[in-house]
Amino acid sequence: MYTPSSIQTAETQDLVNTSIPHIQIKDLNVTIEGKRILKNINLSIPNNSVTSIIGPSGCGKTTLLKTLNRLVDDTKGVDITGSVLVNGEDLYAKDAEVTHIRKKMGLLSQKPFPLPMSIFDNVAYGPRIHGEKNKQVLAQIVETELRNVGLWDEVKDRLDASATQLSIGQQQRLCLARGLAVKPEIILGDESTSALDPVSTQTIENLLISLKQDYTIVLVTHILRQARRVSDYIIFVYNGEIIEFGKTDDVLLHPQHEITQQYVKGFIS
Repeated sequence: MYTPSSIQTAETQDLVNTSIPHIQIKDLNVTIEGKRILKNINLSIPNNSVTSIIGPSGCGKTTLLKTLNRLVDDTKGVDITGSVLVNGEDLYAKDAEVTHIRKKMGLLSQKPFPLPMSIFDNVAYGPRIHGEKNKQVLAQIVETELRNVGLWDEVKDRLDASATQLSIGQQQRLCLARGLAVKPEIILGDESTSALDPVSTQTIENLLISLKQDYTIVLVTHILRQARRVSDYIIFVYNGEIIEFGKTDDVLLHPQHEITQQYVKGFIS
């Protein structure tokens, strides 16, 4: 038996207290078909940082991530109480507009899902949906975001080619560029390198580290080495509860809770 403590280091809490966090979660509970998946989640995620959610399989980490863009809404039999605030706006308010909410979030899934169209049209898709029609503006957006993900030099001479012709690592970077093209506030990643080779994984990790200058980034990963490489902060979830939250080295090297210690030592998987 254990008692969840939601441990936060004093330094981490001071950082949260001295700036208005992009993301605040208050009294969040998620039940799916009668089973409580997330229990009394209270959390403030620091701005312009990479925060990784870790924990054993089935602990609720992906569900927690999906509450941030309301993809959890699509789950059969889901019931949600509590609040998720982005810049003070409650995503679960009765008058909240889901399309507007999701525009704030760029999402990298486990596997890349390029749209069945050209490389150019993949990146231009979001701006077009949101009303941009000027061809020069669209061309500039496409070039800018492909440069931001390190893909421009690799594809600039074949922008009309099908996106499905790209390697899987290139496809994942293209999906990131597509997400950035709508100017999100937050980037979410759900084990977004799990299908990639080591070189492509390193490329994505380096991109995420560089992008935190402009974005708040929240990742789910089952790879502790990756969490340590890319993260500024760690959220450890166990049985649907936040057990520990703090700076990466504090949580992974000097965990305060016995359950966290067992997890980082590999005794819980």
